[in-house]
Amino acid sequence: MKTVFISGAFNILHAGHIQFFKDARQLGNKLIVAIPDSETLWKLYRMKSAMTDQDKMAVLSALDIVDKVVFCRGNRKGLEFENEIDIYKPDILAVTTDDQYSAEKKALCAQMGIEYIMLEKTPPYSNQLSCTQIIQKIKAPNYVPLRVDFAGGWLDVPENKIDGAYIVNCAISPTVSMNEWLYRKGAGLGGSGGWSVLNGWDPVKSELGLGVGWQDPAVIAETGACVWSSGDYPVLDCKNTGDFLRGRMAVLDTCIEHNTPSLANVQRNFEQIAQAGRVARIGVIAKDIFIVSEAVQMSYKLQLDEGMLPLPDIKDSLGHKYCGGGHGGYALYLFADSEKRQAALDTNPHLYPIEPYCRTFGKDEPVDWKPEYRQRLIDNGVK
Repeated sequence: MKTVFISGAFNILHAGHIQFFKDARQLGNKLIVAIPDSETLWKLYRMKSAMTDQDKMAVLSALDIVDKVVFCRGNRKGLEFENEIDIYKPDILAVTTDDQYSAEKKALCAQMGIEYIMLEKTPPYSNQLSCTQIIQKIKAPNYVPLRVDFAGGWLDVPENKIDGAYIVNCAISPTVSMNEWLYRKGAGLGGSGGWSVLNGWDPVKSELGLGVGWQDPAVIAETGACVWSSGDYPVLDCKNTGDFLRGRMAVLDTCIEHNTPSLANVQRNFEQIAQAGRVARIGVIAKDIFIVSEAVQMSYKLQLDEGMLPLPDIKDSLGHKYCGGGHGGYALYLFADSEKRQAALDTNPHLYPIEPYCRTFGKDEPVDWKPEYRQRLIDNGVK
């Protein structure tokens, strides 16, 4: 009879672990699984156990392919099971090809006369998540806002950073979820950043990987009206709830799709973009819609200089600009008060009201569309 020994934290048991157990069990007649107890897991790896030791023992022991589960409490990182392997004297120690401590384990096996076998990882399906990814997905919110940007866009791309410059934006509702997304996709409201946050990915890394900046996931995760310092990574300069914008913002669906990464290398006047960002920062700090509108108009003029098509003038709008990279998608319009905004909404079938969104601490709150605008979205082909 051959005894196979494996070890691991198995912090959250998933299908990939089960496959490893099956592959290891096929090497012999008996499978022993060694796990560091919660104290050892923290002491050696600074890792918090996702389950109590009793829970882990109960779950692993219930598996038919596992013959015995033992806790290990050794002091050597990667070899915390030395005492247990000496007690049970297995014939085989099995590890996976990505084991960080394979060299140490191989040396221990040579010393103790145990066969060392490295198994290829064979995930049961292509998108198998790791423990870390599962935890990130659990921690991810169910609903997130999107965002509008006022000024300073593209200065969140590391190669465009300017010392003393700012990116100014605001998280907006209605919110989106993985199951309902009632905005046109690819439309400049930070959708890819929102999707990353909902999935529990590293959203800043994901956005930088697309060749664009970090402002979208930064403000979606932070919420509120935010001012960010231009640089390699998000550094919040200041923020407020954005309530001074309530009843004063709307987005126009241009019905023209745009792709922000494809616009990353367009020639731009970054110094003028920085100046607009400084004005917008003053407006957010002062909670002054008119100063923010001035910065929005400065940004719009720069967008026209890049070759974007003129946006329609809407009566009583204080300022407007394309959202995100522009050349299509949604455009932001600002108004002095809710009455003027409502008059604009009543006469423009592709205009939608949005509100500043600042998440209540510890809460994951959906904000739905009002029925009349939900119907407008459907009528305009947004599903």
